[in-house]
Amino acid sequence: MDKFMDSPWFLRLIALFLAVTLFFSLKAEDQSSRNTANDVFELIQDVPVEVYYDTENLVVTGAPDRVNMTIEGPPNIVQTTKLLKDFTLKLDLQNLTLGEHTVRIQVENVSDKLDVRLDPATVHINIEEKVTQSFRVDPEMNRRLLAEGYEVKSMDVQPSTITVTGAKSVVNSISFVKVSVTGDTNLDKSFEQKARVRVLDRDLNKLSVTLDPEEVTVKVDIKEYSRDIPVKLSRKGKIAEGVTIESITAEDRFIRVFGTRNIVDSLKDIPVEVDLSKVSKSGIVESEVKKPEGVSKMTPSKVKVHVMISGQSTENLPK
Repeated sequence: MDKFMDSPWFLRLIALFLAVTLFFSLKAEDQSSRNTANDVFELIQDVPVEVYYDTENLVVTGAPDRVNMTIEGPPNIVQTTKLLKDFTLKLDLQNLTLGEHTVRIQVENVSDKLDVRLDPATVHINIEEKVTQSFRVDPEMNRRLLAEGYEVKSMDVQPSTITVTGAKSVVNSISFVKVSVTGDTNLDKSFEQKARVRVLDRDLNKLSVTLDPEEVTVKVDIKEYSRDIPVKLSRKGKIAEGVTIESITAEDRFIRVFGTRNIVDSLKDIPVEVDLSKVSKSGIVESEVKKPEGVSKMTPSKVKVHVMISGQSTENLPK
């Protein structure tokens, strides 16, 4: 055996074998290089990502809806893959526990002749318990939309409460559940409108939760600004000779005054004059109420004044 291995023919056979092996190896490498040189790549944007987890009891945050995908390889396979899009991108979270995880997006049904790159390839997700809680909806409206002299008497929301479903930490951070009323300027009539509910944290950041319902109806009651102003009686005219006024009392102690807030609030009382020249016996005198400047209307416009003449009973006075 040793003599055979030392034989020149043995060495020649070994050299031939190595030469043949090297030839085919270089040929294959050259062919591979030529194939790689002919490879193309394509960018496929917004590829959907399927996320698998217990949707009934859990909420996942951080999982992307779509990612960008780059494929590289032989032109025919690249074009077919881009055209058919019969591949799948998925995140399988079914065996993960509550908390934060870094997960790689899986690619399925793609040719092994393609080089696939995802952006992003891995994502940081958080798995939390899903909770549902009821919240009262607070309406709000910019008072600058109102016509001058008008105010919002009330705002009613139907339904007044909604249910919010989301991750436990997110639901616990809810500080405001609001619905904003919008409209044209110079509003002077009551109205109602549908509006979307907004859920905010203490810093007024919008929170990602599920609402039921997402829209509510807001009824806005708009009235002209008004206030009850006390009546102040004053006497005018000369009383008949021999007649003594015992008392003068207004049946309406207040007048409802309508107008802009600054004018109405500036009034301390509404003067009402009683003409004593027309009084000869105890009874009721009806006096006109003069409208102060800037006031749009008043109610009542006339005031009944009870006049008591000395020595006469107040019983059976005309009404």
